[in-house]
Amino acid sequence: QVQLVESGGGLVQAGGSLRLSCTASGRTFDRSTMAWFRQAPGKEREFVGAILWTGTHTNYADSVKGRFTISRDNNKNTVYLQMNSLKPGDTAVYYCAASNRNTDSTSPLAYNYWGQGTQVTVSS
Repeated sequence: QVQLVESGGGLVQAGGSLRLSCTASGRTFDRSTMAWFRQAPGKEREFVGAILWTGTHTNYADSVKGRFTISRDNNKNTVYLQMNSLKPGDTAVYYCAASNRNTDSTSPLAYNYWGQGTQVTVSS
């Protein structure tokens, strides 16, 4: 079992930055693919990005490429999502997810464990 706890959400103006953190406990973290998804009201959960356990490979949604960066610190069991140049369209609840497979899948079905989510609101 893996427990994931997100932090770092909040309210920011358009053009601003936020950094989300997700700390894992339980099962071995450093062999898991970690990902971020988001869900806006009335919309389906959407893939944001993923990072393999080595930290050398990342995958991003087109909508965030060049603005968001995923990184991880296996010594701290933590994955980060640095979000720059935020837009009102980025407003959503952001979820951290973990997979025990070596995958950078964009599908929520590929991920076994989920955090509770953290709200990000970008004002115009």
